[in-house]
Amino acid sequence: VFSTSQAQVYINSQSGAVPANLSSPSVLLEFSNNANKGLILPWTNGDVANPSNGTIIFNTVSKKVKVYINDRWIDYSNEASSNNAIDTSLQNNPAYTEKPNATTIIGSNAATAKGILVLESSNKAMVLPKVASPHLNIINPSPGMIVFDTVKELLCIYNGTQWSFIQKDQ
Repeated sequence: VFSTSQAQVYINSQSGAVPANLSSPSVLLEFSNNANKGLILPWTNGDVANPSNGTIIFNTVSKKVKVYINDRWIDYSNEASSNNAIDTSLQNNPAYTEKPNATTIIGSNAATAKGILVLESSNKAMVLPKVASPHLNIINPSPGMIVFDTVKELLCIYNGTQWSFIQKDQ
């Protein structure tokens, strides 16, 4: 089934009510600030072959969050300790078959990028879940989780063992 619509998307309102306005008219996808939760990136068994620039994954082999930029993979997290194995039993279960052409596109009906979730817009962006001090307030984070720390204004990435922090330019 294929259908097309243009919308801004808001996820995880605690009250069930969508706010009258997102934080900005330039937002394509936004998450509620009312929960200590993050966004879990797709888990892959190695780097994705032939990705589109802007692809973000959690590589379960290297235990790293990686971003494909300018036709190469960039590591965005520290390597997880080998003492903390990542449970990939669900991903490796033969009962679940991958559907390589499955995709959800938000913002366009003509996106050419490949991915499970494609955000395509020339003038809108995604706002990550915002959490105050996620390393203290997210209990039992999942590998591949990303959030924005509202206290230190950092992009925070969890690799299964530790948080990595990417700060804005000074």
